[in-house]
Amino acid sequence: MKKHVIYSLITLLFISFHTYANVEKTNIVVILADDLGYGDVGFTGSTQIKTPNLDNLAKNGIIFKNGYVTHPYCGPSRAGLLTGRYQARFGMENNVTYAPNDKYMGLTLSEKTFPQRLQSVGYTTAVIGKWHLGGAPQFQPNNRGFDYFYGFLDGGHHYMPNKVTVGGDGYTLPIMRNTGIAEFDEYLTTALSKDAAKFITDNAQKPFFMYLSYNAPHTPLEAPELVIEKYSHIEDPNRRIYAAMIDVMDQGIGLVVNALRQNELLNNTLIIFLSDNGGVYPEEWQPESNWASNGPFRRGKVALLEGGIHVPFIAHWPKRIQPGQTFDGLVSSLDIAATSVAIAEASDKQLDGVNLIPYLTGKNSGSPHQALFWRLEEASGIYAVRTVDYKYMNQPLPNVGRSFFDMKNDPYESKNRVDQMPQAQSELARLWNEWNGLNQNNLLQQSWEYQQEMDNFYEQLHLRNLQQARKVKPHQINH
Repeated sequence: MKKHVIYSLITLLFISFHTYANVEKTNIVVILADDLGYGDVGFTGSTQIKTPNLDNLAKNGIIFKNGYVTHPYCGPSRAGLLTGRYQARFGMENNVTYAPNDKYMGLTLSEKTFPQRLQSVGYTTAVIGKWHLGGAPQFQPNNRGFDYFYGFLDGGHHYMPNKVTVGGDGYTLPIMRNTGIAEFDEYLTTALSKDAAKFITDNAQKPFFMYLSYNAPHTPLEAPELVIEKYSHIEDPNRRIYAAMIDVMDQGIGLVVNALRQNELLNNTLIIFLSDNGGVYPEEWQPESNWASNGPFRRGKVALLEGGIHVPFIAHWPKRIQPGQTFDGLVSSLDIAATSVAIAEASDKQLDGVNLIPYLTGKNSGSPHQALFWRLEEASGIYAVRTVDYKYMNQPLPNVGRSFFDMKNDPYESKNRVDQMPQAQSELARLWNEWNGLNQNNLLQQSWEYQQEMDNFYEQLHLRNLQQARKVKPHQINH
């Protein structure tokens, strides 16, 4: 009898302990904007576009003044964020083409996403919105660390429900829920936000990680008319729509925050917000793309100048982060994985990022990174390395080329001092070479190159079939 009572008590304590542990575990929400200009949110200085919900998170959290992503455009940047490793480590430096029949076109299966690491310690995981890391079944979210998926697989999508077609490209296909088809009957950004809020409510009793991956304000430029009218004071019609897209995204973030608050989860949820890269810039191949503002930085998306890789970046966690802070150290999107697995007490094996918690709580001072690195495989010799003091880069853009900047005294890269500080320049080159020696050459083609290869393949296949058909004589029946 005593033994039975002891076992019952032990079982009760075990259940109570795990229930308490689950309640105390920190939830993690990562919100990623798409092609958001640095200067287009209130907490970075915008007075033209209204982002009260983001501004409130920034005010009550911490703003990273030197927050960076690992690549100046979509797919590779997301690969770095979700693996916590520089995408150059595994050769994924071009956008993944939506090719659901190509078993190689996606985030390589040899890489583990950090949501997979969180799953292993009991977190329920979700991605809502844009995926862009492969369309074949083995690359899809439910096979890459996510228990729940609501969104689309391609690099973008139309925002209006009436644009959905069957048999179209990835931008027009129906929205997915897990591996099936889902519906949306309102503006897509709002639908994603509502689904995110519902996920929070449905999973409020267990630890969760949610990756809310907006496609706003990425093209196509589409927004509700009433919100566009709110920005009628903006003369440029494209920027007017772009502003409305950001506004609706901010409203959606408000829905997410309210869901956390209503479920009494806001205090112990780490919310991280950033953009995947800078806003668009009118480069020579897209001269009309001039609606975003990356000020005070130069250029934008695709560039390794600050306008392409230095992004709006904040964290909010009332339980651990004192409100009203700014942080000047070098912070990378890679750190999201390292910080998340540290909070969850999961494996951090092979991650390139740094756990930011000691820096956010004041335990550690200084910069989490002494150097950050970039590489583009679109041509040979495109590189950038940023230390706390300097930046050395090369990219064949007008008035850029090989450049060296004193980032302490010239954070906006106005004066190229290449070859004027040879010792410092040599040290940055050494750091980059050492980093690049551990990388793999790019494995993917750009989408237009890939499409041309596929067109050539089908053309050759057709010609071969035509030649073989002509060689065969018509069959005749013997009689």
